[in-house]
Amino acid sequence: MEGRKTVLLLPGQGSQRERMAAGLYGAQPEFTARMDEFLTAAGSAGTRLAEQWLRPAPNPRMDTADVAQPLLLAVGHALGRAVAAAARPPHLLLGHSVGELAAASLAGVYRAADLGAVAAARSRALDGSGLGGMLAVAAAPHELPNDLGPVSIAAVNGPRQTVLSGPPAPLEAAHKRLHALGRTVRVLRSGHAFHSPSMTEAARCFGRELARLRPGVPHTTVISSRTARPVTATQARDASFWADQLALPVRYWPALKAVLDAEGTAPGLLLLDAGADRTLSAPARHHPAVRAGASLIVPLLAPAQETGGPADLTAFEQALTVVGG
Repeated sequence: MEGRKTVLLLPGQGSQRERMAAGLYGAQPEFTARMDEFLTAAGSAGTRLAEQWLRPAPNPRMDTADVAQPLLLAVGHALGRAVAAAARPPHLLLGHSVGELAAASLAGVYRAADLGAVAAARSRALDGSGLGGMLAVAAAPHELPNDLGPVSIAAVNGPRQTVLSGPPAPLEAAHKRLHALGRTVRVLRSGHAFHSPSMTEAARCFGRELARLRPGVPHTTVISSRTARPVTATQARDASFWADQLALPVRYWPALKAVLDAEGTAPGLLLLDAGADRTLSAPARHHPAVRAGASLIVPLLAPAQETGGPADLTAFEQALTVVGG
């Protein structure tokens, strides 16, 4: 739509789904080319990833970091490239967790040719490190008990959407305690305690490998879900800035709210949700700009229960008519 800025929202761990966006594979040329590029460059590992990606549900392997993380990175990047080629490049990029690395790649911080190396480095850093889990709680951070031991706040995803992260046993104890307090709690699809102190060593390892890739300055504005502000040139060139988010909380809602607040009600934004589960755009529905219809939510994929089939292409083409219109 003329005059509206586009904001591409890129998902992270927990949002992965079996065959996510696979309905575009072979049907949307740019998406297909970018996925093939990523999978081919990964060699035999890419072949195994493709098998897991295209396998129908249920597929428990999709919840493991060595499968979910590289696929979220590759699919997010391919969707961003497909939107740019078929309509127009997004004005702003906002990624959640590993989605922030997809945003960095789309913005030119990391070359597309290095996407596989980024994914492989992250997988190596996670291997055997920071094992645990994550819980989504329908509550604001200040509404939660402050004595949950090694369980910590990993993400603020909405006005009353908080994610907790920690080792298995303490996390299970926190789950039972929160349930007893009447809180709605959902176990996320993760075998790691992302965005918690448990990931400190993994972040250090990841940073050392990222530094070898020599990150550059973004040509598109990336809104950091770590700082809730645009990534500066200095931050972009610092590999530790991207690596340390493994162990630091995600401030996704403050970042998204800041973008919506800054734009106001005219002409508004187009929020392009690249996640099949629609959780990235869900909190925006509470914002006055969206409630008033000034800013619009535009899903790029079919909903989670339909993704992987023809409905993906239908959703993507419908999104393009809005973005390009």
